[in-house]
Amino acid sequence: MSKPKTTLPASDPIRLSPVSYVVLGLIRLRGPSTSYDLKRAVGRSIQYFWPFPHSQLYVEPNRLADAGLLTQEQESDGRRRKLFSLTDAGRDALNDWLGSAPEQVFDLRDMAIMQLFFADFMNAGQLTELAREQVRFHTDRISRFEEIAENTTGFAGQNRMLPLDLGLRISQACVEFWSEVLEKRGDT
Repeated sequence: MSKPKTTLPASDPIRLSPVSYVVLGLIRLRGPSTSYDLKRAVGRSIQYFWPFPHSQLYVEPNRLADAGLLTQEQESDGRRRKLFSLTDAGRDALNDWLGSAPEQVFDLRDMAIMQLFFADFMNAGQLTELAREQVRFHTDRISRFEEIAENTTGFAGQNRMLPLDLGLRISQACVEFWSEVLEKRGDT
């Protein structure tokens, strides 16, 4: 590895996005990480409640390093991977964000719900198929969440496992909701 590169924060503060906080938080949680390490960690955790293009995990760490929130060490040979670490300024930025209340309300972007909004233009068979597919989708998601819970028993009781519990509850509510749509409105 080459010597760590640290850039001092610019006079104009960097605008941090949700992905910025994902990167800062995961590096604080995991320790020094490559972009690939971050992608794998997101794929096993955050993607279930905050989906975003994983390509951002290859761009954002460099931007945060340029702003002085991360340091980077690059391998001098081989794959020349970059290993990113949190700086004091990065830790402060993460702590400031964690100490602030979100400025937005719960954001639900679900194509099936948008289709349901326009269900007056569907025939009964289309509505039935939509509801059945959503019951199946959310039932599969419950199974996946339960599998994750079984495979992460070593983390039980830790706060970072609470989103898994919420995801499970939301998926259970969705199964109940879509089952009711199927029962009351579908062509059964």
